[in-house]
Amino acid sequence: MNKAFFLDRDGTINVDKGYIHRVCDLELLDGAADAIRRMNQNGFKVIVVTNQSGVARGYFPYSAVQKMNDTLQKMLQNYHAHIDRFYVCPHHPDGIIKSYNISCTCRKPGLLLFQQAQKDFEIDMGQSYAAGDKLSDIQDLYKMGIRRTGLIGNSGRADCYSSLMEFTDSVLRECMNGN
Repeated sequence: MNKAFFLDRDGTINVDKGYIHRVCDLELLDGAADAIRRMNQNGFKVIVVTNQSGVARGYFPYSAVQKMNDTLQKMLQNYHAHIDRFYVCPHHPDGIIKSYNISCTCRKPGLLLFQQAQKDFEIDMGQSYAAGDKLSDIQDLYKMGIRRTGLIGNSGRADCYSSLMEFTDSVLRECMNGN
């Protein structure tokens, strides 16, 4: 069984500029690449699960999401880091693109994409962690037995962290202490 970090993309790894779809707008958050490298080095699968409703809303095609993910992967390689796989929900019930205008269980807080990743990578959820910048990114993962979650860039809650690196450091300290 493998252990994993499940990460949201926009607002957790890269700056959330609202429906980002142009490569020129892709900007890593401070320390995010180093945090992912540390996850990789410590034997974690790094899985991105992201809602991309801009596809359903007609703001950009699905191919733009793929291009952004490919570019992000190339940027991370410069830091000797990588994402093991991206799982994307392009749906939204208010979308204008008919094929994506649906209510689905892959859109977070739905768990379908997490379940698919768990199956694809034989992930032990009890040894895995998740981070996102919105509560909907992590709120129902306890149902799958995930060890711990963190909100990135938020405050006012016990599970909030200023950055992905701060969350990663906290997790790795926990792992080193055998907790």
